[in-house]
This record gives sequence, C-alpha cells and structure tokens, in this order.
Amino acid sequence: MNNNNYDFLANGGEMGELTRAKNWGKTAVGPLESWPQSLRTTLGILLNSKFPMFLFWGQDHICFYNDAYRPSLGNNGKHPSILGEKGADYWPEIWDFIKPLIDQVLDKGEATWHEDQLLPIFRNGKMEDVYWTFSYSPVNDENGKTNGVLVICNETTEQVLTRKKLEESEKRFRNTVKQLPLGICLLKGPDLIAEMVNSTYLHIIDKEEKDILHKPIFDSVPEAKEKVFPLLKNVFETGIAYFTDELPVTLNRYNKEELGYFNLVFYPLKDENDVIEGVTVVSYEVTEEVKGRHLLTESEKAFREIVMDSPIAMAIFRGKDFIIEMANKAMMHNIWQKEEKDCIGIPLLEVFPELKNQKYPELLLEVLINGKTIRENEAVAYVDIDGKLKKFYLDYEYTTLYEKNGTASGIMCTVYDVTAKVKARKKIETAEERARQAAEIGEIAMWDLNLKNKKLIYSDNILDIFGFEKNTKILHQDIRSRILPEDEHIVEDAFEKALQTSIYKYEARVFKLDNSISWIKVHGKIFFDENNKPSKMVGTVMDVTVEKESQQVLSKSEKKFRLLADSIPQLIWTSDTLGNLNYFNETFYTYSGFRKEEIDKNGWLQVVHPDDREENVKLWMESVKTGHEFLFVHRFKRYDGEYRWQLSRAIPQLDEFGKVQMWVGTSTDIEEQKNITNKLEEQIIERTTQLELKNRDLVNMNIELQSFAYISSHDLQEPLRKIQTFASRLADLDEQNISANAKSYLARIEFSAKKMQNLIQDLLTYSRTNSADRVFTTVKINEIAEEVISDFSDRIEEKNAIVEYHDLGEAILIQFQFRQLLHNLVENALKFSLPGVAPIVKISVTQVDGKTLPNAEFKDKMYHHLQVSDNGIGFELIYKEKIFEVFQRLNTESEYKGTGIGLAIVKKIVENHKGFITVTSEKGKGSTFNIYIPDLSEISI
Repeated sequence: MNNNNYDFLANGGEMGELTRAKNWGKTAVGPLESWPQSLRTTLGILLNSKFPMFLFWGQDHICFYNDAYRPSLGNNGKHPSILGEKGADYWPEIWDFIKPLIDQVLDKGEATWHEDQLLPIFRNGKMEDVYWTFSYSPVNDENGKTNGVLVICNETTEQVLTRKKLEESEKRFRNTVKQLPLGICLLKGPDLIAEMVNSTYLHIIDKEEKDILHKPIFDSVPEAKEKVFPLLKNVFETGIAYFTDELPVTLNRYNKEELGYFNLVFYPLKDENDVIEGVTVVSYEVTEEVKGRHLLTESEKAFREIVMDSPIAMAIFRGKDFIIEMANKAMMHNIWQKEEKDCIGIPLLEVFPELKNQKYPELLLEVLINGKTIRENEAVAYVDIDGKLKKFYLDYEYTTLYEKNGTASGIMCTVYDVTAKVKARKKIETAEERARQAAEIGEIAMWDLNLKNKKLIYSDNILDIFGFEKNTKILHQDIRSRILPEDEHIVEDAFEKALQTSIYKYEARVFKLDNSISWIKVHGKIFFDENNKPSKMVGTVMDVTVEKESQQVLSKSEKKFRLLADSIPQLIWTSDTLGNLNYFNETFYTYSGFRKEEIDKNGWLQVVHPDDREENVKLWMESVKTGHEFLFVHRFKRYDGEYRWQLSRAIPQLDEFGKVQMWVGTSTDIEEQKNITNKLEEQIIERTTQLELKNRDLVNMNIELQSFAYISSHDLQEPLRKIQTFASRLADLDEQNISANAKSYLARIEFSAKKMQNLIQDLLTYSRTNSADRVFTTVKINEIAEEVISDFSDRIEEKNAIVEYHDLGEAILIQFQFRQLLHNLVENALKFSLPGVAPIVKISVTQVDGKTLPNAEFKDKMYHHLQVSDNGIGFELIYKEKIFEVFQRLNTESEYKGTGIGLAIVKKIVENHKGFITVTSEKGKGSTFNIYIPDLSEISI
C-alpha cells in the first residue's frame, strides 16, 4: 500500500491496522483507489477519534468502526468480521430498529438522537441487553449528496443498570420500613416536616397518610407538641439521639382523648456531608402493658392469698434487708427444704448466708430499687443443705411489689426447680458439645499453585493434613495422588466450575502415609492473565475429618434424645419453627391410647378436650409467632376415655443469632392437684400466665428495638456493597466521559457508603456480644496480645509506637470476645495519640483479692486485673462514664475517625465475663483502663 496515497488510514490502532490489511476489492465498497474523498475524510476522523464511532456507507450500508467502538461488540460476536460487510447481514437482531433511522438520515439529511435506548445485540457468544446513547448524522459526498451515516455513540449499560438498582434498593428499603411492626416516621428540616410514615405509625396516631405527609408533624398531633417538640428539637439541633421507655403522651384518637405510653427513639438523620437534615422517629406503644402492670400491682394482695397453697414455689421479701414475709409450702419444702419457723420474719441472707457470695444481693437490690423484673431460665444456685452446698438449676422470676402510693416495698419470687430436667438434657448435649469443639480446633493450611508450570507454594501444616513427613518437599502431583480415585471427579468438576466462576471449592477424601483416610475442605480462587487464560490458584485447605465424624455423633445424639425421651414418664413432644408438632415420645402414645398412624392422620388436637382446643391453638400459635415460651393448662384424653388435666410447657431452642430452630415441649398430668383446689389452680395459672406474659413483653420491647437495628444492619449491607461497587465502576470510566463534579460526587458516595458500612460492622459486633455463645476456655493472654499487636503492625511502625507487655499469664475467658476487647483498647491508644509524640502503650495483668474491690461481685474470689495505659491525648474525668456509651465521642470525626462504639463493646465484653471496668485520665497526659475479671475456674457462668 502506498502510504502517500492512503495516509487517511494511518494510525487508528487495531481498527486502522485491520482496515489497511483488508482486501477491499472483494467488498461492495470497492478497492481503495476508487473511494471518494468524503469517505476517506470521514474514515480519517473516525479511526483517530477516541470517541466511539460507527459508519454505514453507501446503499449497502457497509460497516466501519474505530477502536473506541470495539469494546461495545464484546467477544465471540461481530468483531472483526463485520468490518466492510453489509449492515443488514450483521445487525439482524436490531435492523428493524436502526434501518428506519438510517433511511431518515439518507432521505431527509436529518440527524437523530437517542438517550439510554435499549438495543439487545449479539456479543460474548449470546444476546445481551445493551443500553446506548447515540446520534445518527449524515455524511455528504463531493456533490452534496448524503452517501453515508455516521453513528456517534456511547454504551450506557452500566450507568442505566446502576441507576435502576439504586432505585430498586431505595424502594425495597422504604417498603421494608413501611411493613415493620414499629412506628417509623422520617421528619425533615427545623419545621419537622413528615417525609415518610409507615402504617404502624399511622395506626398509633389514628391518622391517614394524606393527613400527615409533607406537613409539620405537630399540625397533625398538636396535643403532643408541648411534651414531644422540645425532645425532637434538641435532637435536631445537637445531633444527640434520645431514647426513653414508657413516655406518657396524650393523643386525640379513636374519637376521644386518651393517655398512652410509648417506648421512643429519636435519632438524628444526616446527609452525605454529616449535616443534620432531620430526625428519625421509632415508636412502640406499650399502653396496654403498662396499664396491665398497674392492675397487677393493685391485685397483689388478693393474689398473695391464692399462692399459699399453690404447687408453684412462691415467696415475698420485704424491705432492703429482704425479710421473708411469706413463703408457700412448695417454696419452703421443695426448694428451700426449711420449716416455717426457720424462715418467716428472718432476712433472706441470714437464712441462706451462702447467697451473699453469689449474685443475689445485687440482683435483689436492682429489682427493689429500679423496679426491674428479672427472669432467668436454668439459673445456677447453691443452697446449704445439712452443711453441704447443693447445686440447683432454677427457672425463677423476681418482681417488684408496690404499695398503693406507688412506693416499692418488696419482691415476689416465683421458682421452678428444673434441676432434674437440666441434668437429663446436659447428658444429651455432652456429645454435641464435644463434636462442636472438635470441629473448631481444625487448622487451616495455605497454598499457591502456578497453573502454567505447576509450581506449588504451601504452608508447613499442609504436610500434616495430607500425611507427609515433616520437612518433605512435595509437588502438585504429590497432592493430587493422595485423592481417593472415586473422589477424583469431585476435584475435576470443581476446577471446571472455577473456570466459569473463579471460585474453587470442594470436599473430598485423601489417603495418608499410614493408609488412613481423612476428609479435606478446599477453598480457593483462580486468577486469569491478560489473555483470559487461567494463570494461578490461591487458597486454603483444612482437615474436616473431625467435622464429618461430628455429624455422625450429632445423629447419634438425636437417637439418644429419643431414647431418653421415651423413658421419661412425662409426655415429650417437639415442633418445627412453624408450630407443626413432629415428634411424640412413647409415653404420649401409651397415655393417650392412640397409635402413631392415628395421630399422623387426624392430628394431635384429637387428644385435647374439645372445650380447650380453640384456646390451645390460639396460645400455641401466639408463642410460635412471638418466640415466647408456651404455658397452658388443658385436658388430655387418656387411653380409658377419661379426660385428665395437664400442664403443658414448650421452650424455643435458639441458634447463636437468637433465631428459633425448634420447640421442645412437655405435658405433665396434674389431675390430682387440680381436683384438690380446682378453682384456686385456675386463678393461679391465669394470673401467673398474665404476669409472665406482661413482664416478658416489657423486657422484649427493648430487645425488639435492638433487633430493628440489627436486622436493618444486615439488610442494608447488600445495597451498600452495590453502591460501592457501581460507584467504583463509574469512577473507572474514561475521563472524557465523566466530569470533575461527577467524580467528586462519586468519591463522596463511596466515602459515605464506607462510613455507614463501618458503623454497621461495629453495631453488629456490639450486638453479637449479647447474642453470641459464651464459651469459656483457658486462654494464654500473651498469645492474644501478640495477635493484636500484629493487627496494628503497620500503624505501630508508622507512628514509631512502643507496645510493652511481659508475662500476662492465663485466664478462663471467652477467647474471641477478649481478643476484641484488647484489640479495641490498643486501637484507641494508637488512634488518640498526641501529635508528634510516639505512642507508648503498656499492658499488664496482676492478681487482686476480690475483698479489696468495692465493685466486685465475688468477694471471696481472686480477680485478674488487666491494665492498658497510654500517653495519648487523654480526657477530662467528667466523661469517664459517657465514653462507654454507644455513639458517644469526645472528639470530632474530622480529628479522629471512628463510630463511637469501640469502648461500648469493651464494657459489654467485660460484663459478659462478670467483671467491671474503670478508667483514669488527664487531658494531654494519657489514659489508663483498669479491667477486673474474676477467676472463673470455680464459678458457674
């Protein structure tokens, strides 16, 4: 080719090279020397442009395009075969759309414009939905005749899909809020304009959405302004959240004025610049519960007369000395094993001095002083019987008793002895616990495989997992040779799937040198080179033999449970999470006289007396719905046709996140007790059930508010990840396509999303300190300190920091929680350092006698005293309590990054260890945190 004659094809990248190399004499457009000047000029501009362009030329609409347009054709599609070919032949899937556009330009000489137009095309081996913003413009020849159509376009698929997903995410979030059982209202601006309300909130104030939206909130509820407006105004102006329980508010609703009680959260609503733009209101009405509690208080005297002969153990304590005023026979004989003369009129702690060294003095004071109802299942208590401390498991409840003037004067205690039941269950749980522990101690090995030369890099513990001797050098084929032949297809299938998804994972069996067989779990990722060929794999391998064996143990445990249940004289039954009863022990069938086939066919309600069935189903479904314990007295039909009274109780079994997994229930024949005092029994059960339900509801209200934050955190993480992903993709586009303002907005989106993600993670960490399993093990504190220091190695090096510690010893701790505690304290010390001063952090552990500690719960035990000190910015001691509250910060976020949750997590972890925390500090001279944790080796937690 003579470059002097065809210099309009010079440069142009890949498409310039393909255009120069093509034999145009065999195409409809003809040889290069016959091309008109208008075509040459247009191609010269097109090939050297950095903006995507496509040209249809002549009556056959011959196709030309540049490198910038090339990515829109994808792989395994039209490129490069479309170059120089007829448009109708290569765009059949959209020709019916673009042909009229081409004709319009050719016939009328008018340009077209389309924005975000959906045009599915064939590329990457399949039809894909693609969005375009484009213009069709005329290209005139030397005679002024339109002989070509220039398409200037930009693919907007990512932007359109991102916008749609963001809109769908926001819509899904608003729909979620509107369906919550909590009243939610978003108020904007200083006038507190209602921007969004859900149906629960509208129900609370007895208003319709049209009456409240886009108006100041107190235009709709003026009667509440005097009490509530100052609270909302303070949150809007200061940014400090407001929380309260049982706030009395008068509302005009349901055609009358009435006093209601509400649990409320007012939380500041901030924009992306952290400027307060409104207030989020979360409300839960507790009017019925509060009024119910008042009624129960008023009926205390009548109730006291009933409980004396109740089979349920009950007692009343008066005053701060907890003098035993009343204890029924069930309490004195079954629980205390004392005579009336040895109990009545005597302080509780004199009758049972061993309780002084347990949690009961502080627990009883909290009930009496704060009016808090405390209820616990399977609590451990030690009682002196004949000179020996005997261990009991008790289901108990302590409730405040009030005088008519509202003054708290005593405590009512209700106790169920569940020692026999707990011991029986613990035998079943032993095997399951061993299986869980076995699965947790498995080690993980790391590996890196070059797929081109098969070179393998691995950690030393991989030798133990595959059964090689120490210091042996192994190759990739050595590893593969250990896979059982019948499991080879699992590995091969996993690799084939990884080529499509990049994720490589499988479980298979391996031979070891001693011919034993182990299970392994492999998890890794494939990386591809610039030619999209697999280049290497990186991953982990773990011996899961114990886990597999544990599964078999769990199966055996279930069989043991059924064997044990069949040997118990009570009726035992279980249910799934939906309330479907799926198991009955043999005693049930023997007692009722029904065969298993009859129960399966006609249901379990045929055993229940017809008059009790409706209430039975109602209470049972209410428990299934709320997760509250089921307790009901009803009549069962016996094998001889007689109906006898039963006390049925079911308890939900929860996983580590507090979610119900199943129900376990018992039914006990109480016909004899019922015949003795039938009327008394009905009153006791009714009042006891009401008492339990009302007080449990009060306890659960705060849990539901916390659950809202926990669930919302989980639901919000997915849209946050999408926001970050698509914002990052938009930021990576060609600089010509994104303005400086757009880049600034994207950076602010990513910053805000990251900030919210950090807050969610800290909220989840704080929540899990309540919900996670508290497994205590013996922990070497030195090893925990080494791990934490390793976490901050980069920051320590950056600040020239010194972290000092020596022999910290061992302690019985919740390992992962204690590691979080030390991590947060060291992070604070490094973060809040003085500018220009190298941080010095000192960690020490000493032993302290509990008798010397005023706040110690166990005075006769030794305490581990963990001290973490620093030379940082410090703070004034008036804030020593505030720093442990959630979202509390003493410094601005611009000075020191964080969410204000770290020290709240530390305090919660210390409380989980039955300990306490104090802090001393001086502004500009550092802080010292003192943590006291009891020696738990002889304490039941």
